[in-house]
Amino acid sequence: MKLLITGMAGFIGHAVARRLSGQGHEIVGIDNLNDYYDVSLKQARLDDLAGCPDVSFIKLDLVDRAGMAALFHEQRFDRVIHLAAQAGVRYSLENPHVYADSNLIGHLNVLEGCRQQQIEHLVYASSSSVYGMNAKTPFATSDNVDHPVSLYAATKKANELMTHTYSHLYELPTTGLRFFTVYGPWGRPDMAIFKFVKAMMAGQPIQVYNHGDMSRDFTYIDDIVEGIVRVLDVIPQPRSDRQSAVATPDSSTAPYALYNIGHGAPISLMAFIRALEVATGCEANCEYLPMQPGDVPRTWADTEALLQATGYRPQIGVDEGVKRFVEWYREFYKV
Repeated sequence: MKLLITGMAGFIGHAVARRLSGQGHEIVGIDNLNDYYDVSLKQARLDDLAGCPDVSFIKLDLVDRAGMAALFHEQRFDRVIHLAAQAGVRYSLENPHVYADSNLIGHLNVLEGCRQQQIEHLVYASSSSVYGMNAKTPFATSDNVDHPVSLYAATKKANELMTHTYSHLYELPTTGLRFFTVYGPWGRPDMAIFKFVKAMMAGQPIQVYNHGDMSRDFTYIDDIVEGIVRVLDVIPQPRSDRQSAVATPDSSTAPYALYNIGHGAPISLMAFIRALEVATGCEANCEYLPMQPGDVPRTWADTEALLQATGYRPQIGVDEGVKRFVEWYREFYKV
């Protein structure tokens, strides 16, 4: 197939391109290489893909309507993996307009490209952040998610709604994936594991929010990638056996699907930090702070639907995942 990966210089986009290379596909990746975090890391990911003859890269911003329309018209993709977005919960409090541009206008440009070129399947990134302060655990895609607590979360919920509209109106097959705290080699520097390891190795304190009373469904990058690749071949079909009046957020008569991708077993933040201490050989000096605005105390993915659809259940536990990240970090940064 001919595949488009948006955000290919990003953490997940790079890993998906690497995984799909050598499988007989033609892969085209786009990214705007913005400076939200260290651009040299994004360039290093692209350099890592340079040896893949079936992968090509085009620098392009999702908000460039004409550029995106031309890309879809000229390239004639079969399927699209849309991972590009402005990420980060806390950053959305400082620069809200960037989220409207990338996550709303950019997402609309992807939807329009898919509609105009009659793409076989659009798989796109949503987020566990859409669950907000939901008290019911584990979080299920059938749960109501109408109360986001950050603008980032609101844009991701909006992406799901926009996508459903296109699936309904144009019978565009779409699948949204709610990612749960993705970590691993080549990860984002704004994520906790990156910040913690950097500080611990430098003998500096780490900032621990909500006084350490937090838990996350940490999901290793390889498990995320395997879920994406498997879902790509599970194309939703229109259904006539479900009344829209009783539809849940993850079900519809349209060719539309939503899945959680998480490990399915939340880990306390303090246990995660202890795993980092073992992997780095460094003691964590914790600076305990209140909860940050827009953050949530815990996440936990109900992954049963993904298992039923793909036969896959995430495999890599935190101890092993953290060990692999630290090994990559030491090699990449020569520390």
